[in-house]
Amino acid sequence: MRRLRPGGWGRFEVGFHGVVLVTLLLFLPGCRPETPAPVVVELWAMGREGEVVQSLVGEFERRTPGVHVRVQQIPWSAAHEKLLTAYVGGAMPDVFQAGNTWIPELVALHALDPLDERLAHSARIRGDDYFPGILETNVVDGVTYGLPWYVDTRLLFYRSDILENAGYAQPPATWGTWLEAMTRVKGRVGADNYAILLPVNEWQTPVILALQLDASLLRDDDQYGNFRSPEFRQAFAFYVDLFRRGLAPRTGAAQVANLYQDFANGYFSFYVSGPWNIGELRRRLPGTVSDQWATAPMPSPDGSRPGVSVAGGASLAIVRKSVHKDAAWKLIEYLSEPAQQAEFYRLSGDLPSRRQAWTDADLLRDRQAQAFWTQLQDIRSTPKIPEWERIADRITRAAEAAISGTTSMDGALTALDDDVDALLEKRRWMVHRSRAATGEMPPGRTP
Repeated sequence: MRRLRPGGWGRFEVGFHGVVLVTLLLFLPGCRPETPAPVVVELWAMGREGEVVQSLVGEFERRTPGVHVRVQQIPWSAAHEKLLTAYVGGAMPDVFQAGNTWIPELVALHALDPLDERLAHSARIRGDDYFPGILETNVVDGVTYGLPWYVDTRLLFYRSDILENAGYAQPPATWGTWLEAMTRVKGRVGADNYAILLPVNEWQTPVILALQLDASLLRDDDQYGNFRSPEFRQAFAFYVDLFRRGLAPRTGAAQVANLYQDFANGYFSFYVSGPWNIGELRRRLPGTVSDQWATAPMPSPDGSRPGVSVAGGASLAIVRKSVHKDAAWKLIEYLSEPAQQAEFYRLSGDLPSRRQAWTDADLLRDRQAQAFWTQLQDIRSTPKIPEWERIADRITRAAEAAISGTTSMDGALTALDDDVDALLEKRRWMVHRSRAATGEMPPGRTP
């Protein structure tokens, strides 16, 4: 048998068979090099925002290769319950939109991831660019759990032509002038019309008036109701008196046939509402009155400054048990960019939470949005406790009882304090237990 020389056909055969083997292996199942699966960040967004944000995530995905965003749109009416159900069932998303007043409840459930460390190292988010009162709604016990996505507060919408006909070229700046203006308007519009619409199923206006008087809604570390305090009683009396004088109809918003048509027809001339109604009024009012309405900051008791209003809006938060927290934070950073917030405003009408975005969106030149800029400089949050939503409902019930005359004003406030004290029983037990554990209170001693 002839020997093969080193470096001859034997070497060729080994090399050839090796190439064939590698080629075959590449085509065998499970042996082909795999592209890493994309990280899927699940975002829950509510109502119209859930629809609008879809048009923004494409650019984020282009900028962030390997990350895909899956948006689930949830109706506002079902959002709170769905979040709580998802928490119990371990089916929370990675990042979600939450009403600011929901944050304390979700913190109490340990559902949210703290954001302070991420904020401190972010090159794209500046805390001083946010309206302080809005940012503060996301802070519970000194820890930041959400980042404002858009802002919301309430102020006066009014018919400027009707007010001028009543002798007022400028909107009222004090409670006294406001009451006087409403009385004059009522005298001119007749018995079948009113000066102001205050839906009795909304708690915001009596709370705003109370905050303007520096009323503490709760006392003793938010363990008890404080609605019989002199400050809250004064605000509540001013509010109830608007109905008893016949300046406001004793009705809810649902009982108004058509809010925008009634505003156009002069059924009411003042309305305490939020920024969403800027776009609605522009779309719905007939041309005859399209330029006969304006906005103004809330009047204050003494006129020393625009009256305080309540801090509202929605925030973005990361779920504590998310396995994609870094990608979720990148999404929040992106949606918080002034350019994205300006675009979000153009698409949704939601006011940006960052001041720079107001410049980008030309909001400071919008005469009907300017009042919101002023109002947002002086806003306050409601008590940051999980029970607030239920307390707000009790405030509405107390106001309805006093307005309808089924109980006296003092009786309504006494019942409100009693109801709230009952709602806060568990909170008192938890505070007592915590203080006992830290030695602040002897075990067995009630607060």
